[in-house]
Amino acid sequence: MGLSIEERIDLIKQVAEELIDETDLREMLIAKEKSGGEIWAYDGFEPSGNIHIAQGLLRAINVNKLIKAGIKFKFLVADWHAAANNKFGGNLNIIKKVGKYFVEVWKACGMDLSNVEFIWASDLVKKSKYWETVLKISINTTLNRTLRCTQIMGRKSTDNLLTSQILYPMMQCADIFFMNVDICQLGMDQRKINMLAREIAKYFDRPKPVAIHHHMLAGLTQPPPDSDLDAIERAIERKMSKSDPNTAVFMLDSEEDIEKKIKKAWCPAGKIDGNPILEYTKYIIFEKVDKFEIQRPEKYGGTLVYGKYEDLEADYIRGILSPMDLKPNVARMLNQFLIPIREYFEKNEYANNLLDFIKRTENS
Repeated sequence: MGLSIEERIDLIKQVAEELIDETDLREMLIAKEKSGGEIWAYDGFEPSGNIHIAQGLLRAINVNKLIKAGIKFKFLVADWHAAANNKFGGNLNIIKKVGKYFVEVWKACGMDLSNVEFIWASDLVKKSKYWETVLKISINTTLNRTLRCTQIMGRKSTDNLLTSQILYPMMQCADIFFMNVDICQLGMDQRKINMLAREIAKYFDRPKPVAIHHHMLAGLTQPPPDSDLDAIERAIERKMSKSDPNTAVFMLDSEEDIEKKIKKAWCPAGKIDGNPILEYTKYIIFEKVDKFEIQRPEKYGGTLVYGKYEDLEADYIRGILSPMDLKPNVARMLNQFLIPIREYFEKNEYANNLLDFIKRTENS
């Protein structure tokens, strides 16, 4: 027997740090159930170098959970968007190979690809209707609004932007309508474009796409001092980034790399807010295992076993669990999750050649 509407919504809300909005989601699920139609979610990625665990492990966890809720995915390999954002100097040949590398990582990390369709932006842009969609959105969007949306590609409206970078948000908004999806399932840093799509939907005589914004894993460094930014903007500012390799755990990091990075990570005793090690524990480890064993010598209290993240967090606050207890065990678990990915790339010649290309490109 399949899940009820409410059970499906509960599962979706496990992924959604922000859901816009629940009423639209419920109405869409009911209508699709009555019509027998499929529910399609859009996710997209800009091939821009190495891939870290937020893009790999966490994405696979979220996608698989939503597939369990009866949702299928259209993944846009945003190669033209990466070129517009001046990644790799706009070299599409390099960008396409990076995109293929990302796909191989997801094959290796357990994403249910039987319910995922990969679509390349370079195929969409061959169709005149796509550019008509871009034009229609542009006509109904102010330049100021577009500039605010450049946040989706890691830019600020005050940056010295290229003309292509102003085009990027209009393309991403067009992707949502051109691929005919019901849901936008992206990180909180993509919410500005999803809000625009919900406002623009009336010009296409379409329902507003539901926006499911998932949590973004924080980088491993100490967060900046409190500022005037709201909670969402602070989270975006702190998200894991590949621009500084020491602040992110990558999908093909070695065991030694992982241990070194986790050991140096910001993880103050008793502090929960913004603690990246606790975030990895909550959003990755407890999503992949039923029990998390904290191995430690008897003289420091012996082994602890947690079946729920909330219990671990409570012990961390009380000082029963210290950073020195937590860090090596988080590193051990992350390494355990990444062993199959390393083995896949060692045994698969095609994937290994793509990895070698990525390494050469990053080192050139």
